[in-house]
Amino acid sequence: MQVGNARYLKPSDLPESVVVFPLSGALLLPTGQLPLNIFEPRYLSMFDAAIAGNRLVGIVQPALSETPETAHLSHVGCLGRITSFAETGDGRYITSLTGICRFRLMDEIITHQPYRTFRITPFISDLKSRDEEDSVDRSALLSAFRAYLDANKLEADWESVERASNMTLVNSLAMMAPFDPAEKQALLEAPDLKTRAETFIAIIEIVLARFGDTDSVLQ
Repeated sequence: MQVGNARYLKPSDLPESVVVFPLSGALLLPTGQLPLNIFEPRYLSMFDAAIAGNRLVGIVQPALSETPETAHLSHVGCLGRITSFAETGDGRYITSLTGICRFRLMDEIITHQPYRTFRITPFISDLKSRDEEDSVDRSALLSAFRAYLDANKLEADWESVERASNMTLVNSLAMMAPFDPAEKQALLEAPDLKTRAETFIAIIEIVLARFGDTDSVLQ
């Protein structure tokens, strides 16, 4: 997988540990782009360290509503590479992470830094996920997406949607959808692209049920 100026093809290309950014409701998936506005001092320090090092940051959702220092974190997150970075002049960083692969949190590494670092076990299969392109029911996915837009009176750039690969489409839709943290985590932890697409459709059906007859909408 090519991400920015780096290539991640095998386990040795990935770190054994990573700094972790706990972010509720955020979802980063392989190949996805996650824009971030960094302003808290501890995370400014984290991004300084990442930029000076391998440019890698782990995005993980807190499992409970606690402070970042003591939060129980979800066991699965996604590794991202900083692929754009700008200083605002008022002490903030505007950055964008590009997803590389998911990982499972292992043990925490105790440091004297204000942010947290964990050893991780990467999902190596994510580096070859393009092999899953043909497993997605694209027509069902687009039907669900269109029904969701119609129910919420929203528009989409259908020309760009039609051009997108199945992996880009599934992961982009999952990341942009305004689902709750538990639903976002379910999409992240889906074992493969096909299951993620099916999970996305199932969540859409639940949401649409609040608008009326789901069966009639998803024709």
